Amino acid sequence: MNEFEFIERLRSQANSRKHSTRILTGIGDDAAIISESAGRDLLVTTDLLIEDVDFHRRTTPARLLGYKSLAVSLSDIAAMGGRPFWSFLSIGLPRDGWSSNFKDEFYEGFFALADQFGVTLAGGDVSETKSGIVIDSIVLGEVASGAAVKRSGARPGDQIYVTGNLGGAAAGLKLIEIGARLSEPPAVAGGLSSVSRAAESTSNERSDDDAIQTLLLRQLRPQPRVGWGIVLGEQKLASAMIDLSDGLSSDLNHLCKESHAGALIDAAAMPLDEDVKRLCGRRALDPLALALHGGEDFELLFAVAPENVPRLPKKVDGVAISLLGEITHTKGSIRIREKHREWDLQPGGFEHFASET
Repeated sequence: MNEFEFIERLRSQANSRKHSTRILTGIGDDAAIISESAGRDLLVTTDLLIEDVDFHRRTTPARLLGYKSLAVSLSDIAAMGGRPFWSFLSIGLPRDGWSSNFKDEFYEGFFALADQFGVTLAGGDVSETKSGIVIDSIVLGEVASGAAVKRSGARPGDQIYVTGNLGGAAAGLKLIEIGARLSEPPAVAGGLSSVSRAAESTSNERSDDDAIQTLLLRQLRPQPRVGWGIVLGEQKLASAMIDLSDGLSSDLNHLCKESHAGALIDAAAMPLDEDVKRLCGRRALDPLALALHGGEDFELLFAVAPENVPRLPKKVDGVAISLLGEITHTKGSIRIREKHREWDLQPGGFEHFASET
């Protein structure tokens, strides 16, 4: 039994029991949807980050870990088309983490991102662990009643879009694994450090080290697409949506499974990260493979009905979108095309408890 089969079993067990009629959508999407009064639905999402599974303390500055702990949950609320408002954050720390500055720097990074999006820390818990850090991030948001964008709404003929660029976070992880490190602690908010300024420089000004530093930040300091999520949800532009946490090949499969549909995407349309393309030849990184299967880009993948395509903005918060392909009638068939060649796109993203080969 893999991670997703286990979740599906829990979903079946939960749905077979009596529960509150206010739960509109439970297990199976990026966040639960709970009906509220006054025409609002509540969104609730939760994420676990486990040391040496989701991050390594020796390679992740505490400020950036605090930032990312909130970012991954904000991305889920964005994927539902909602506005985030409240957070509950629990952390288990070993004694050495408690006695150092780790906890203070961790929450400094968390609050920097929370302030950016007006999210209030409303509670949580702190505990001691005997080995390793455990982080539980819960974020609550809201949408108008019935307006949440679920994974299950895509229909044949809908156009498939993605925000931003793909593959950068996975490349950053590969670079960390071969020994690359941030040259200095980057800013999480406010003024830019030299590391952050490298990410803002033009391609003509950039060195290979600038590109490496930017890719490390793509992995360690992801940017949740909250603005895009709000626009797509409140303007009723997206018929289905998911955030790219496990990788496009896996997350597109999740969306199509819930929508009982298939998809055909164009390899040439993939918005490959320019820094990945710059460095791949010298570091054995395949940009297309990283874009398709690399996780933690936290971009939004969404479907749009043809009649709504003309209403799509070109950019939100300076972030553009790319048309990848379209939803098809063929249930469960995810295909990718490159020129005259076409093949099945099998889920290749990250999976907990995957069988070892």
